[in-house]
Amino acid sequence: MRWRREQAGKQISIAPALLVCILLLLGGCGGKARTPKEVGRTEAEKKKVKLLKAIESKFEDAESHFKLGKLYQADGLWAQAEDQYGIALNFDPVHRQAQAARVKVLVGGGDAAKAKLLADEYIKQASISAAASLQLALAFQEQGLDEYALKSYQQALYMAPNSAKINRQIGFYYLGKGDKSLAREYLSRSFQLNPNQPDVAGELGRLGVAVRIPRKTEKGTKKLDKIVEKSDKGR
Repeated sequence: MRWRREQAGKQISIAPALLVCILLLLGGCGGKARTPKEVGRTEAEKKKVKLLKAIESKFEDAESHFKLGKLYQADGLWAQAEDQYGIALNFDPVHRQAQAARVKVLVGGGDAAKAKLLADEYIKQASISAAASLQLALAFQEQGLDEYALKSYQQALYMAPNSAKINRQIGFYYLGKGDKSLAREYLSRSFQLNPNQPDVAGELGRLGVAVRIPRKTEKGTKKLDKIVEKSDKGR
C-alpha cells in the first residue's frame, strides 16, 4: 500500500510538468499558444499567409504578387500562379522574372499557343536595349525555357556584339544542346573579348581549342626601377 501511495504521488507531481512541456511546445519559447491549424502549416503555407497579408496591406506591390505566384507554381497551381504573375505585371510591366514565369505556367498548364504569343511579345518589348534583353534571357533560362532564352540572348548580342558575357551564355547554351561547333564559336569569341574566364577556358580546352590564360602583370614598376638603379650605382 505504501508503495502504491508513493507511485501515485510521483504521477501527480509528473503530470503538471508534462502539461507545461506540451504548452511550451505548442506556444514556442514566448509561451504564446498556437492553434492546431498554425501548428500543422508547412513553411510554404506560412509564406503564403505572410504574402497574402502583405498584399492586403499593399495590393500594388508587384514583388509580393510575383512571390505568391512562385509558391502557386511550385504547387502546380498553374491558373492561380498566372493570375498572380498577371497582377504583378499590371503594376510592373517590365518585371522580367514575372514575364518568364507567366510563360512557364502557361506551358505547364497546356496553353502553348498563348505562351508563345506572350513570349514573343515580351521579347519584342525587351528589344529597347541589350540590358533589357539580357535580363529577360536570364529569366527565361531560370525557368528552363531555353528556346526563348536563346532568342533573347541573340537579341541582346545584336545590340551588344562585344559583350563577352552574352557570347559566353550563348556558347554554353549550344554546349548544353550538344552543338559543339557553335559552342566553340561563341565561347572562343567570348574568350577573345575577355581572357579572364577560367570556366570558358576550361570548356574550350575540352573542345580541343588551345587557349592561353594571360598572366598577371605588375602595374606599379617604380619599385622595380629603383632596384635596378640601386644596382647600377653599386657597380
